[in-house]
Amino acid sequence: MQFFPLLDRIEQPEDLRLLDVDQLSSLAEEIRLFLLESLHDMGGHLGAGLGVVELTVALHYVFNTPTDQIIWDVGHQAYPHKILTDRKHLFHTLRQKDGLAAFPRREESPYDAFGVGHSSTSISAAFGMAIAARHLGLQNHHIAVIGDGAMTAGMAFEALNHAGDSDHNLLVILNDNDMSISGNVGALSHYFSRILASKWYAHLRESGEKVLRRMPNIEEFARRTETHLKGMVAPGTIFEEMGFNYIGPIDGHDTKLLVNTLSNIKTLKGPQFLHIITRKGKGYAPAEADPIGYHAVSKGFYRRQPAKDFPTRAPILPATIVNPTFSDIFGEWLCAKAADEPRLYGITPAMCEGSGMVQFAQSFPDRYLDVGIAEQHCVTLAAGLACGQMRPVVAIYSTFLQRAYDQLIHDVAIQNLPVLFALDRAGLVPDGPTHSGNFDLSYLSCIPNMLVMAPSDENECWQMLTTGFEFNGPAAVRYPRGKGRGIPIQRTWDTLPIGKGRVIRKGHSIALLSFGTLLTEVEKVATILDATVIDMRFIKPIDADLIEKMANTHDLIVTIEENVVLGGAGSQVQSVLSARQCLVHTLHLGLPDYFVEHATQEEMRASCGLNSEGLLHSIEQKVSKISCKNTAFPVESVFARDED
Repeated sequence: MQFFPLLDRIEQPEDLRLLDVDQLSSLAEEIRLFLLESLHDMGGHLGAGLGVVELTVALHYVFNTPTDQIIWDVGHQAYPHKILTDRKHLFHTLRQKDGLAAFPRREESPYDAFGVGHSSTSISAAFGMAIAARHLGLQNHHIAVIGDGAMTAGMAFEALNHAGDSDHNLLVILNDNDMSISGNVGALSHYFSRILASKWYAHLRESGEKVLRRMPNIEEFARRTETHLKGMVAPGTIFEEMGFNYIGPIDGHDTKLLVNTLSNIKTLKGPQFLHIITRKGKGYAPAEADPIGYHAVSKGFYRRQPAKDFPTRAPILPATIVNPTFSDIFGEWLCAKAADEPRLYGITPAMCEGSGMVQFAQSFPDRYLDVGIAEQHCVTLAAGLACGQMRPVVAIYSTFLQRAYDQLIHDVAIQNLPVLFALDRAGLVPDGPTHSGNFDLSYLSCIPNMLVMAPSDENECWQMLTTGFEFNGPAAVRYPRGKGRGIPIQRTWDTLPIGKGRVIRKGHSIALLSFGTLLTEVEKVATILDATVIDMRFIKPIDADLIEKMANTHDLIVTIEENVVLGGAGSQVQSVLSARQCLVHTLHLGLPDYFVEHATQEEMRASCGLNSEGLLHSIEQKVSKISCKNTAFPVESVFARDED
C-alpha cells in the first residue's frame, strides 16, 4: 500500500476538520486510490463508494459526527465513511472472519448510527432518531443519505410523507448517481440551489410565513406559487409537496460546493431535502463506463495500470459458462424456458445481474420486468400477471423475499396462483447476517399451497425450476450463492415427482436426511459411519412415506439443512414422525439460533458445524448419549472406522 500524504494524517473526523477546504478534493482522490488498492486485495462493493467520496468528506467536514448522525442507506456506499472513521487500518479485514462488516453496524463504531443491509430504511431511521433527540432535548443533526435506486421503494416515500408533515430537523440527501430523476446540473441550477440553501432565503421564507399565516388563503397560494416556481428549474416539486424544503440538484463531486451548501443547510430548521448528482464509479474509468459490472468486484480486479487501458466488462452469456454458479443455471434455464413458453415473464426487484437475468433481459426485453427496489410490488405484480393467465418467475434473494412476506401469503398463496420464486443466496453468504438467507425453509413451509424445493446439485436445480414452473400453484426453489457439485445438467423439460426424495446410499443404523447442497459433506460422513443417505429434495410436501420407512429401519435419523433449525426442514421431519407415531432417535442439524457473523462461506459453515467434520462430531456426540441410555444401540458399528 502506497503513501497517502493527507489520508495518512486522518484517524478520526476531527482530524479531517483540521484541513483547509482547498485540500479536500486532494483527499478525495487519495481515498479513491486507497479504495482501489484495498479492494484489489479483497474484493467488495466498489462503484457506489467511489461515487460518494466527496459527499462523505463534506459530511464529516461540516457536521460534528458522531454527535451528528449520518444514516447510510443500504451500505454499499459507506466504504469511504469507514475509512474516515477510525477503521482505515482495519479496512483490509472487510468481510473477513472477525473483521469489519460489509455494511454500517452500530456495534462496530459509534460513527455507524444505524445498522443496514436492506434498502430504503435510512429516512425512517433518521426521522425516528430526530424524534428521540427532541424528546431528550438534544440539538444534534440527523442526515439520511439515500441512493436514487433506493428511492424506488415504497418505504422511502412512506417515511418522506410522515417526516415532511413534521417540523423536526431532518436532512435527506438524495444521491442521484444515474441521472434517473434529473439532469439539471448547470450554472442556473447551481445558482438557484445556493439561493435555496442561503440564510437570506430562509429568513425571507420564515418572515413571509409569519405575515401570511394571518391570511390562510393567500398563504396557501404563496406556498404553491413558490413550489411551482422551483419546479421550473428544479425537479423537487414532489418533495416540496411532501413538506420538505428542496435544494438542488447540485454537483456531488464539487467538494467546495458541497461544503458551502451543507454549511448553509445546517442552519435551517425543519425537514430539508438535498439532491446531488454523482457518477457511480467516479475516478475509475472502467467503473464509470460499466457501473453495473463494477458495482462489486472480485479480488485482483485492479491491475494498477492506467485506467484507460482497462476494457469494460461485458456480460457473460450462459452458454459460454463452464462450471456455472446456481445463478448462471437459473439464467440459462430462464432463457430456454422463455423460448419454449411465450407466457413466461421474468420479474426482479433490482437484482438482474446478481440473479443471472442479464441474458434474459437482453433476449426477451418485452417479458423482463425490473420493478426497482420494491419487493412488495414485485410479488403482487407477479400475482396480477398470474391472474391474467401469464406464468411469472420472480428472481429474488432469499433475504429480500422476507420484505414481501405479506404479499406472498395474501396475494399469491391464498389465491393459489402459479408464481415461481427462484430464491438465490439461500443459506450463508459472506456479507453476513443482513444478506444470508437463513430463514426461507422456515417461513415458506408454514404457508398453505406452497411447493418448496431445495436442489442438491446443478441438474436438480434445473429440474426443480421446471417442476415449479409447471406446478399449478405457488412454488419456490432455493439455492445458495456460488457453484454446485459439478454435476452435468440434462437440459430437458422433465419434472420431478412431487414430494419424493431419493436414496443416494444405503447403510445401517443411521439415516442422514439431506436438504439442499450440503449433500457432498453428508456423503463424506456417511462413508465413515456406513450411514444411509437421502436427498430429500422437497421440504413441502415432504416425503412422509420415506421418512417413516427410514424410522422403521434405522436407529437414528439425522436431518441436515443450511437453514435455521427452528421451524426448518428438520421440524417438518419431526412432525411426520410424531403424526405417524414413529419411535426413533432424532438429531436436527442446521443453523443456530443466533445471527452468524460474516466470513467466507466455508468458515461460516464450519463455525455452525455444517462441514463434514462438524457433522461427524455432532452425530458422534448424539450416538454416545444414546448408547449411555440404551445399551442395545449398535454404537460399535457406528464408530467403526476404515483404518486406511
